[in-house]
Amino acid sequence: MDETDVEQVTLALLDAATDKDAEVQEQVRKSMLTLGKQQPDRVLAMCQDYLLKHPKLVVSHRVVILQTIELIVGSRIEAISYPRIKSIISLASDEMTRSKEVIPDWQQAASNILVAVGNKHINDIMEEILSKFQPGVLPHFFVVQTLANLSDSNVYGMVPFLNAILGTMLPMLSMAKQDNMKWVFSSALCHFSDSILEYLANLDKAPDPTVRKDTFSSEIYAAFDILFNNWLQSRESKLRLTVAEAVGSMCHLMASDKLEEQIPKLIPAILSLYKKNNEHYVISKSLCQVLDASVNMGSRVLETQLDSLLFALHQQVSAPVDYSNPPTVKNHNEVLRCFSLLANSFPDRLVMFVIQKLENSNERNRMGSLAVLRHLINSTTSTMESKKLLIVASIRQPMADHSNKVKKRVIQVISAMAHHGYLELEGGELLVRFIVQHCALHDTYQRGQKPTDPEEVTNEALRSMCDNALHLLTTTVGRLADVLWPKLLYYLTPSQYSNATTPLCKSLIVLGNKKKENKEPSFNIDFTQEVNLASPQTLMIRLLVNAAFPFNSRGHGAPSLSLLQILSINIHPNTEILWEKEIPPLLTILEESTAESLDKKHWDEKLLKLLSKTLAAIDDDKWVCQLAAEATRYLSTYNNALEEKSFLYQCIGMTLQQCFNKELVKKQLQEILLTARHNDAIEREGVAMGIGLCANSHLEGTLTKLDEFGKSDAFKKSPSIFNLLKERNDVEVEKVKSTLILCYGQVALNAPPEKILTRIDQDILRCISKHFNTKDLTMKLSLIQSVGLIARAISECVKKQGYIFSRKQELITVMLDFIKAEPADALRTPVRHLVMSTCANLMPLDPALSENESFDLLKVCVNSVFSLPSETHTPEKTKEDEILDPEQRKVLYKDTLAALQELLKSVLARDPTPDGLQSVFKHIESWLSSGQDHERERAVTATAHILAYYLDNLTVKNIVTFHNLGALLGRLSPRCSDPHPAVRTAAIDCLYSLLYIQLRYEGFALDYKDEAVDSLLTLKDRLENPDHSVLYKTCSDLTKVMSKRLPQQQLTTLVFMLFEGLVDSQSNCCRASSVILNTLLKNRGAGLQEMVPEMLEVLHVRLQNITEEQVRVAVGQTVLILASQHLQTVINTLVNQPLPYDSWTSEMWMALGADPIVANQIIEMVMEKLVIMAPYVDRKESMVRGGTTKVATNQPLAMTCGLKELLLNGQSQEPAVSVFPQLFSCLTVRLGASVGVSAPKDNNTKHTASVHVAGVAADALRILLARAQLDEVTKRLDEDNAWDAMKEPSTHITGVTLLARAMAKHAGPRLPAIVECLCPSLNNIYECQRITVTTFFSELLNHHVVTELMLIDVLMNNMMERISDPCCTVRMLAVRGLGNIAAGSPEKVNKYAKELLAAMSSGMEEKDDPGKLITLEAMSGLSKVLLHLDKKNVHLLVVYIFMKIKPFLESDNDEIRCASIHLMGNLSKFGSGEAVFKDQIHNVLVSLLLHLVDPNPQVVKACKYAMRVCAPVVGSEQITTMFQNHLHEDKSLHYGEFINDLTKYLIQDFPGMLNFYHISVIQFFKSNWSEVRAGAAMFIGFLLGNLPEEHFSHLNMGTITKGLVMLLQDPDPVVRVKAAEAMGHFH
Repeated sequence: MDETDVEQVTLALLDAATDKDAEVQEQVRKSMLTLGKQQPDRVLAMCQDYLLKHPKLVVSHRVVILQTIELIVGSRIEAISYPRIKSIISLASDEMTRSKEVIPDWQQAASNILVAVGNKHINDIMEEILSKFQPGVLPHFFVVQTLANLSDSNVYGMVPFLNAILGTMLPMLSMAKQDNMKWVFSSALCHFSDSILEYLANLDKAPDPTVRKDTFSSEIYAAFDILFNNWLQSRESKLRLTVAEAVGSMCHLMASDKLEEQIPKLIPAILSLYKKNNEHYVISKSLCQVLDASVNMGSRVLETQLDSLLFALHQQVSAPVDYSNPPTVKNHNEVLRCFSLLANSFPDRLVMFVIQKLENSNERNRMGSLAVLRHLINSTTSTMESKKLLIVASIRQPMADHSNKVKKRVIQVISAMAHHGYLELEGGELLVRFIVQHCALHDTYQRGQKPTDPEEVTNEALRSMCDNALHLLTTTVGRLADVLWPKLLYYLTPSQYSNATTPLCKSLIVLGNKKKENKEPSFNIDFTQEVNLASPQTLMIRLLVNAAFPFNSRGHGAPSLSLLQILSINIHPNTEILWEKEIPPLLTILEESTAESLDKKHWDEKLLKLLSKTLAAIDDDKWVCQLAAEATRYLSTYNNALEEKSFLYQCIGMTLQQCFNKELVKKQLQEILLTARHNDAIEREGVAMGIGLCANSHLEGTLTKLDEFGKSDAFKKSPSIFNLLKERNDVEVEKVKSTLILCYGQVALNAPPEKILTRIDQDILRCISKHFNTKDLTMKLSLIQSVGLIARAISECVKKQGYIFSRKQELITVMLDFIKAEPADALRTPVRHLVMSTCANLMPLDPALSENESFDLLKVCVNSVFSLPSETHTPEKTKEDEILDPEQRKVLYKDTLAALQELLKSVLARDPTPDGLQSVFKHIESWLSSGQDHERERAVTATAHILAYYLDNLTVKNIVTFHNLGALLGRLSPRCSDPHPAVRTAAIDCLYSLLYIQLRYEGFALDYKDEAVDSLLTLKDRLENPDHSVLYKTCSDLTKVMSKRLPQQQLTTLVFMLFEGLVDSQSNCCRASSVILNTLLKNRGAGLQEMVPEMLEVLHVRLQNITEEQVRVAVGQTVLILASQHLQTVINTLVNQPLPYDSWTSEMWMALGADPIVANQIIEMVMEKLVIMAPYVDRKESMVRGGTTKVATNQPLAMTCGLKELLLNGQSQEPAVSVFPQLFSCLTVRLGASVGVSAPKDNNTKHTASVHVAGVAADALRILLARAQLDEVTKRLDEDNAWDAMKEPSTHITGVTLLARAMAKHAGPRLPAIVECLCPSLNNIYECQRITVTTFFSELLNHHVVTELMLIDVLMNNMMERISDPCCTVRMLAVRGLGNIAAGSPEKVNKYAKELLAAMSSGMEEKDDPGKLITLEAMSGLSKVLLHLDKKNVHLLVVYIFMKIKPFLESDNDEIRCASIHLMGNLSKFGSGEAVFKDQIHNVLVSLLLHLVDPNPQVVKACKYAMRVCAPVVGSEQITTMFQNHLHEDKSLHYGEFINDLTKYLIQDFPGMLNFYHISVIQFFKSNWSEVRAGAAMFIGFLLGNLPEEHFSHLNMGTITKGLVMLLQDPDPVVRVKAAEAMGHFH
């Protein structure tokens, strides 16, 4: 390669080095570097010349070139000639020092070259640099900087020079007046010192092992003197820091006596820097080096500096550390290193200092002191050994600090202490307590809140630290086991530690298990010795209460139970075996539950059972009595956790059950009643449950105690009661009475059944009935609950013995009065639900209620509940009422409705007959059609429940008529379509129950399953679907079931009930009524003969009155069936209806399709009219503008609309299919004539009718296909959105093509008749119809089915005729059709070869072809046809066609480019073995290769195809294989690698054509597409990169160079990048 070319290219790259695009810049540098690495001397020479010739070059440009020189030197230092090295040194030195001013980027780049060269040629570099480093003359800034950097990068080369350099440098120091010079000297001294220290540390590798520290001591000291005494006082902080850094490094090299002498001045000076500078890391590092040097030489004066040192270091260590800012972290670590150094020399002083500092309460100071303490504990273990007790004592003060940040540090210190044996010492238990206290912290933030200060240490974070610390102490510090066991048990019982229960239990479990397994005697706890521990009884009760609320306090249930099991023998030896059996299953339940899924009531019962079994197993009355007494005393612990307290009351009740000491029982009951906090509802309930449980064993004593308490001072409003109750003065007597009332209820429920009946009247009701007239809500609620409990107790007893409860009606009346007193418009209290539950409990008891009593009960309760506002309605807040939160309200509503259902069932249970059912249902009936969703839902749900209950409890002794069946079905069946989903589902349940009740009454057995009725349940899912059609289908299915089971005499009632349903408050139910009605009439109408006239009259009236569209349609359908005999009149009327038809008219048309004969007549008539009537008229748009619009003619449009509606009726299938070909053709042609046609004006309103003319025809055609059951056709057309395409002028051809394709694929046998019907339209005067039919035929030729059906000749002849059609579009479609034969019937191609080639050739030369569409079709068609033509038919035309195609390869039209490339590929098979064809391929190969990166993906695919099929013709096996392996349309191609490999093969196989190739490629440098220009640059680059020396003569390098230099200035950065990359291959 000619050197001038390389130089030109390098020059171009040097010019482009500061391109505005970063990627181009990067590539330019890479290419310069590549060239430089290949030919370092030549490129370096160019770079040097460039800099010399352009002395005024902008700095940034110079810098890039200097950086390139540095990179070349750095990577190829060995290959660069010595003279070049010398001149580079001289250039760099000159560039670096040319400007006396400091210009950092430029001079630094030059300096870096010197450093890079210095790694090998240190002597030459030093010769050059030292010439600019003369004694007595202040050197250039960068000369000194370069020396500093050299000492870093080449330690062994530089250190031997340093003595001399230092000698020259020392006098210069006093000459330096500018801060920047002082800075650079200081920096250099720092680097020199570090290099010397590194050299001395690695003497074994050093070239001169005789070098010693004292070689440099005197020079270093002299320099130190100036730096320290003069420069350290500078005002410039950057300088001060660098001087400090240098001083630190120099200390190690100073003579010991000199250093000792300087320490008293040096340390204060460094410390003073902290105040003057913000960057403390450098100062701390320097200080650390000074201290290290001082400690190493055993300095004596260091101690005198200790106070000031410690003070300053403490300030530093107390500074906040920002972990996102590394210097602050480094500074902190350096300061801690300083403390470590001092601790080794002055341990006592240091520890005393830290301890004193801990007393300072300032947050930062404390945190700093704690950081030091932790560091010392961890890093200077031996020094600290004797100070342990002192440290343990000193940590107490910071432990009392309120700051979480300080606490965090304290915890870290305690963790460190634990690992180093501090916690076993005296005072260690306080540290453990500290950790436990912080395990018990409560959250700082509520759920979802976030701290605003990122530095804040939240309680959560602190707690999590302590949890981990406790876990680590337990598991990793073995010797702590005896410190922690059993001491940690102490923290389980006081309430302030409750949040720490989980981690505490976990630790105790680990410790206990270990001790138990190792059979350590210390596992057994002596509670008399461990005075601080709670008793076994208290421990057990605490852990049991924890277990009752397993998900509280961070999930303490499971750990509490596990710990209880481990403690078993410590609690009582008799518990071990029992608990091993009972506790694991409980733990399994917890593992499988969540807070939401656990059944709390069931869980509590299990735990109380465990307690009961435990007490029985312990079998020690004294122990049990102590448990009862302690548990009672422990109650106050739970004053802030009332749910837990309530459970504890139950535990006490259970314990008292097992106590035999009657005196103790009385005493505990007295204690409970006196100390209870009666103001709280949960606590009142808890007390009552506890006392109830106690009564199971001690009924007499309990009733006596309650009676005593009722008569005590507690109920006299005198001051003494407050002392008695040990409570504040706000205990209301009503609340105490409420507790007492509840106690009586629970006693009744829990007492032994055989003893309680006799006590109910005389003891229990006597005591509570005197409170019946209370107005106090609390007492009301307690009374209602208590009466309910008494009723439940009696029910239990009555099972075993008869009993007449004389006070039943009195109690029910009292209860109803409570409900009546409630506000009707709001649900704020549980009064309703408790009253109804209580009444339901009372209902089964004898005597039965009278009819009136029963009526009143139901009326009051049903109306009181159903009339409530909906659950989501927010009530107005009244003064005295608190608004319930939504969750509470939800529960209250749910409970109230459930209670009503239970009450209804209990009333029905007294009279389970059709009349009894009616007496309940009549209260609900009026609510069923309420306008409010929630009222209907309540009514239907309640009905569903009572009917299900009625069915479940039905016993038919003799056959009875279920006389209200029709009325009930009529009321409930329309609700199956209610808009409210819950109503629909419940309504189905009602019908299911009703029909089964009917079956039972008809005498079917209990286990009889009726398939039809059971099918109702499967309809439920369909009701979930809000789609109307689904709902109605469901209604009709359901009606079929009803009509099947309904007795004839009930039918009339049902029908007339349904007529009422047509005007229901819910439109959905009106619709459902009409559907049920129609279905019913279809199925059972025959039996209602005499009713028909009346029914029709009603229907007729309804039709005019019902406004609901769908109901009107449904009813209209019935009417239309009756109108079918007046066909002709109906048709005439319908055709003249205004367009578009309203839904009623449409429905009527549709109904006409139901009768095949009628439908057939109408279809024939419409087809006849559509053929003879003009489809549209041309109207002038306006007098002024001219131009015409197509406007549809009225009658054909109306008929098409009617036909469409008629076909919608499924029963029109038979008539439609019988004339399918004619109707299909008629509608297809009608569609062609409708595209782009607007609707006519309405005669009455003069407005254009809103009908989409083509849309109507398309819809009709679509429905016709469905009627003909061509599902695959319609499915395909729907998937392709063909219908939308057919309707619009711009996409009509595509749409019709899709139609023809679908027909050919899925409806072949129907085509002959269709083609026959369509042929006449090809000569139609309407161009639009010709286009439609030609499109259809053209696509048919794409499919082989036309050959099979022997249609090919007809279609081909038609296409040939259309080639000369006056319409351009028709001609284009005809060419397309001819081309399609290749795909459809390839075996026929040679038969028509002559005609096809003639047509395609003329198509490629078409003049009247505005969008080149005919040309494009001709090329695509020829492409396809070629694949099947015999060689003899094409042989002579190949080159002629090739020549015709070539111009299209670079066409701007993507599709034409694509088609021409495809066609070229398809021509290849005709040229194989022809030399002339091979030449043609090579002629276009470059074009194809470059279009592989064409912006259009289709063109890329075409190129891949063409190159793959032409590959065998190219004449190179390697290239053929490569094309066939890599060029697959669906695979991605790594273009760079591909072109790189290809150029190698071209060079090997076609060296003679290289000239032609590179000339061809260069032409593409001017291509319109930037991708192609970039590809051409790559091609040339790889060609050059792979070309052996001997072939360079084939290339015109001058043109290449010129072209690439031009591309390097291309507007597109991608092109510039590729050009620069290509230049990298010039070597």
